[in-house]
Amino acid sequence: MVSPYVLVKTALFSALVPGTVAGAIPQFLARRDRGFLPIGSRTARLAGGGSLLAGILLYAHTAWRFSDEGRGTPSPHDEPEELVTGGVYAHVRNPMYVAVLLCIAGQALLYRSALALWWAVACLLGFHNRVTEYEEPHLREKHGEAYDRYCERVPRWLPRLRSAEDPDR
Repeated sequence: MVSPYVLVKTALFSALVPGTVAGAIPQFLARRDRGFLPIGSRTARLAGGGSLLAGILLYAHTAWRFSDEGRGTPSPHDEPEELVTGGVYAHVRNPMYVAVLLCIAGQALLYRSALALWWAVACLLGFHNRVTEYEEPHLREKHGEAYDRYCERVPRWLPRLRSAEDPDR
């Protein structure tokens, strides 16, 4: 059972960090953007709204998995105790970052903002560097062979359509 305290910490972290990166910053950039993306407004609304909704739902799922399966939060200072490999984590290793990118890209499309789209590209590069330079070595050290086997089965960024079998569960 998920602790209410963990859920409160998850909600606070999510509002502050992803809420700023995927919400406040893209909106700020879109308001200052004079060059609109060359996409029709109806298409922008549909694609942007779909991407934003998918990102929000994906983020909620990943945050729940961290709280329930991992008994931790998305915060690096209160990370899950257990390696989270269930749910969408069986298809892609970094779905929380993918969710944030979907939210940013969704807003770039909704507002037809080139600046917000560039923010998504900058975040992708930053996320990739964080994952490869800090998170993967840290998880390898913390979880050892279980993490190595997980990495062999599950791709880093582009989801696998079928779930990878997890012999550790």
